[in-house]
Order: sequence, then C-alpha cells, then structure tokens
Amino acid sequence: MFVLGIDAGGTKTVCLLADGRGHILAEARGGGANLHVAGELEVEKVLHQVMESAIGDRHIVPAAICLGIAGVDRDDEARTVRDIMRRIGYKSRVVVVNDALIALVAGAGNAPGIVIIAGTGSIVYGRNARHEAARAGGWGHIIGDEGSGYWIGREALAAIMRAVDGRGPATRLTEDVLKYFNIKDTTGLPRIVYDREVPRMSVAALGPLVQRASELGDAAATRILERAAEELVLAARSVTTRLEMRGDPFAFVLAGGVFPVVPWLGYEVTRRLIEVAPRSQVRLLEQEPAAGAVCLALEEARGRLMIPRYK
Repeated sequence: MFVLGIDAGGTKTVCLLADGRGHILAEARGGGANLHVAGELEVEKVLHQVMESAIGDRHIVPAAICLGIAGVDRDDEARTVRDIMRRIGYKSRVVVVNDALIALVAGAGNAPGIVIIAGTGSIVYGRNARHEAARAGGWGHIIGDEGSGYWIGREALAAIMRAVDGRGPATRLTEDVLKYFNIKDTTGLPRIVYDREVPRMSVAALGPLVQRASELGDAAATRILERAAEELVLAARSVTTRLEMRGDPFAFVLAGGVFPVVPWLGYEVTRRLIEVAPRSQVRLLEQEPAAGAVCLALEEARGRLMIPRYK
C-alpha cells in the first residue's frame, strides 16, 4: 500500500510518498497553491506536478491521498479543491482538510493539541480529547492573519510611512527596508504593497529585519513584534477556552516559516502561553506538515479516519 500526503501552502507545496508503514519514499516540492493568490488553474497545475514527481516512474496507484490546504473549512472552496483533485484523475480515496490539521497531526500525532501557525498567513487550530475542533484567525491578509509574516511586514512598512509623515517616531526600519527592496526613497514603498508585480511574499519576508531593528533598540520594531505575539496568543487563548482545555496537559505546536526566522516571537509566545494553559508544553514543529497528511492518508486507506468536528 502507498499513500500521498500533501501540504499546499501559500509559499510552497510539499508532497510525500509513503508506504503502508508510513516510511517516506519520496518527496516533491512545488510553488504555492493558494486559491486566492494563484487561482484555480495554477493550483491544479502545482498539485498535479508534485504528485507526479513524488510517484516518479513507480507503477503504483496511491490507496489514499490527503491534501492539507487553507480555506477548505468553507464549503465553496472545499468543492473547488475536490473538483481539482477529481480532474487530476487518480483513482484513489481522497481527503481534503485544512492545512492547520495536518500541521497539528505532524506535531502532536493523535493526541489533543493546538497548533499556532505563523507563515505568510496565520491561524490557530485545536483538537481536544472529545475530537472537537476550534479555530481562530486564518481569514486572509486583508481582514486577518495577525501575527503572520505578511502582517509583520505590512506593519513595518506602515511604521516607516508614519515616520515619514511625522505621525510616528523615526525608525531604523526605514534604512533597512529601503536597502532590502533596493529603492532610493520611501516614495517607492507604496508599490511594494499595491503593485501586483511585487509578490506578497516579499512583504512577508521582512520579519528578520524587524527583529534585528528591535534588538538594536528600535521602539517601532519592538512594538510590532509585541503586537504579533499578543495577537497569536489571543487566538490561542480563544481556541483553548472554547475547547475547554485550559486545565489540561497538551502540546502547543508552533509551525510556519516565521518562528525559525524571527526567534524572539517564538520565545515570547511560549512565555505567554504558560499563562493560557499552565499544564501545557510548547514545541516547535521540526518536520514537514505534509508528514501529518501522510498519517491521515494512512488512516483513510484503512477506513479509520475521523476528522475532528467543529464545536
């Protein structure tokens, strides 16, 4: 028996081929597969490419495929993604879940837990011992995603423009960000946000500059990181409370590309989470979330998969 586990994120897509024991046989990577950013046809192209690459020249048909992708909690997007998978044409059992669930499974296995994802976007997702789920955030970069890489970068740009206008304090972020984008003055910064030719990931990559400025005593940068921590912990508190887990022993899993490159944020979120759930532990996800998709695919192939139901 063979299965595929796929993590389709805003920045990259990872597909793992595994055997019936969960041993990883091959890995394939592709570009981002966010429906709102890339569009339906591009998502289909990326998914098809990584699945074909992972299988390679092996003459096999996966018994099950698990795809973790943002947005599938909403019925319209779930239907779109399932239509894409049908068009790709594998005669396999297919399960499509929120990408936060596969990250939680990768970090906590089948145990209750809560995952805090801060990547290009952000979301907090949890599952309790009664197999109930809850989420907070994950509403996209215009109306949500607080504490994410894009949010931190956008706040850095806003702090620079406030300083230019005299509405806020001077910040060393101005010099650092102008150098990063290779532009001469701040009049070019609005295009970074509004011009479609500049990818959103460019703004989301500013986190390390913000941490460095904070370490050098920049008040604006420090406040941005403090607010990012506040927002992520606020979302984690909401999920913990709704799932009635505040007194339980469980793991908070920190996932996404921001925590490794902005380590202060991970330290601060960890410190604050102890107040949310004193018996909890905090761990950084050290393997690909796609490994969680492999576990769910194996459960689906064996007819034992239970998707947590939202409380």
